[in-house]
Amino acid sequence: MATHPIIVIGASEGGVSALRGLHAALPENLPAAVFFVLHIGAHDSELPEILNGGGPLLAAHPNDGDPIRPGRVYVAPPDRHMMVADGAIRLTKGPRENFVRPSIDPLFRSAAESYGPGAVGVILTGGLNDGTAGLYEIKRRGGVAVVQDPSDATNPSMPRSALSHVAVDHCEPLALIPQLLQRIVAGLIASSPQTPSEGLESDMDAEYRHDQPVAVTCPDCGGALRQTQLGTLTQFRCHIGHVYTAEAMVTGQFRAMEQAMEAALRSISERAKLCREMAELTGAGQVFSAQWRQAMDEAHESAAPLRELLEREWIHPPLTRPHLVSSD
Repeated sequence: MATHPIIVIGASEGGVSALRGLHAALPENLPAAVFFVLHIGAHDSELPEILNGGGPLLAAHPNDGDPIRPGRVYVAPPDRHMMVADGAIRLTKGPRENFVRPSIDPLFRSAAESYGPGAVGVILTGGLNDGTAGLYEIKRRGGVAVVQDPSDATNPSMPRSALSHVAVDHCEPLALIPQLLQRIVAGLIASSPQTPSEGLESDMDAEYRHDQPVAVTCPDCGGALRQTQLGTLTQFRCHIGHVYTAEAMVTGQFRAMEQAMEAALRSISERAKLCREMAELTGAGQVFSAQWRQAMDEAHESAAPLRELLEREWIHPPLTRPHLVSSD
């Protein structure tokens, strides 16, 4: 059973500034462990050093197996998912989720499972909707859901997605979130929240009862996908373990389609070049030369519609629902 609350925070575009401001306003005696996930991919990260230059709580990249201590800030290291289990931190190079590693959702899911009502999830500025599914799990298991006001975010997509799919408890500008977190933590400690309630459907149960195969393949590995519903949020998962929200899936599928057309255009252009070289080798006026030039012209003609497809303006419907879900 968790003995202290845990605060898990996710951000993407605009996240360095947001996390820096939030960290600087947290009190030195905060009786909760704080976890930050920023979409940094495999790039080197100086985020702990940046945070330590302006806030009282020590921030660091953890090691796998480190014990969780209140009053500390743990920053997801490059190219590793950061999760919590049994009072310790787990780092893994598991499959990317929503095309990123570290991803927000794995941390949020693990916090929901391990801390239940003692978990506080916070979604800050960022694109698309990584973190929405994890925040849904935190709320489902009795935790507290906090979202930055989209109008206050550098990129409002992640906050808007969370508001659309999760009955959030608080939606505030960034400047008010540190004090809000202090009040939430104080309330959780006073009420002594327990671990997740018995009887909640497990992830394995959900996989067998609610997943359904779809005629779409994984943009990362090409594997078969299964579709799952988390409330109003649609997710796709392949057998390797790559996970996408529907919005991320649309973006990834479009990117894969573009890459396929680019590959086809490259192959046809290479054929045209080779046919021209063969025409020159066979000599002007020769029958073979004329045939090679016809093949070259054919390749050029075939490339034109592909180039037109790549350069056209495609329709991109809105990625988030227009309505908001509240807990009131």
